[in-house]
Amino acid sequence: MEEKLLNVSSSPHVRDNSSTKSIMRDVVIALIPATLVGIYNFRVSALLVILTTCVTCVLSEYIWQRCMKQPVTTNDFSALLTGLLLALNLPATIPLWMCVIGGVFAIIVAKQMFGGLGQNFMNPALAGRCFMMLSFSSAMTSFTMKEGSDLLYGIAVDASSSATPLMQVKEAASSGGSLPDLLKMFLGTTTGTIGETSAAAILLGAAYLLVRRIIDWKIPACYIGSFMIFNLLYSCVSGGMATSPYPVFFELCGGGLLLGAFFMATDYVTSPITPKGKIIFGILLGLLTGLFRFFGESAEGVSFAIIIGNLCVPLIERFTVPKAFGKEGKANE
Repeated sequence: MEEKLLNVSSSPHVRDNSSTKSIMRDVVIALIPATLVGIYNFRVSALLVILTTCVTCVLSEYIWQRCMKQPVTTNDFSALLTGLLLALNLPATIPLWMCVIGGVFAIIVAKQMFGGLGQNFMNPALAGRCFMMLSFSSAMTSFTMKEGSDLLYGIAVDASSSATPLMQVKEAASSGGSLPDLLKMFLGTTTGTIGETSAAAILLGAAYLLVRRIIDWKIPACYIGSFMIFNLLYSCVSGGMATSPYPVFFELCGGGLLLGAFFMATDYVTSPITPKGKIIFGILLGLLTGLFRFFGESAEGVSFAIIIGNLCVPLIERFTVPKAFGKEGKANE
């Protein structure tokens, strides 16, 4: 009788063809629509910012690892992804030397000094953005549309500086001003950072990540859902623009909420791995973003909300780790 041999191996027993390189590459691919819209909107300025941050992040990681005599991991796309995410969170008019400083901080301080990929306690791209926001607040809040003929606008656009749509929404809620065009906010023909203007492009990339199962739906859904509930409750209590769901879409399409929810809050290293933890984490981010947007001086708040949420991840996971089967169960009577 033929014997059947069984292979005995240590855990984990789940096999998958995914790797760090393939996952990072998929996220970069998912960001291409938002990147192209940003370059189309802000022309050469946006392209230069993107190239500067990407090259800076890759070179910073390479130089650090060579100096520290560590294996060089620049081919895993993680440094490139950090540079791209950082660029998409910056205005196109920011000086390039500031982009270099932000990229070096993101890779060296927020990532490599804590042990490299998998050891950082906060998202490196957001760490770099918040550092730049605190260091160069004027340049980080200056938004300008570039001069040229624009097919989506249908007019010749002169270079001009104006408030972002999210700031217009905040001013309309407090002083009763006019709201921006929601369709333009959805398509992306507005001012803002390079990658946050087009909700349609971000959702297209998010759909790619969900189909490829690169990210889990729990964190983005709980993040966006809790923020929408916070927004509606705040409008009802404060007597804001309206108590209907319609104004909520201005908050969703404006600013970095969608970009943060799908591309940064879902970072494997800095987000919970437990199912309950992901739900709690998403709700926490929604509440923090609502607090920053509606009670803070700035109209934004996504970056700081996610970083604070990153700091809470160890505590969240401590109380949401599933118990081993049979552990601490009731004794048989």
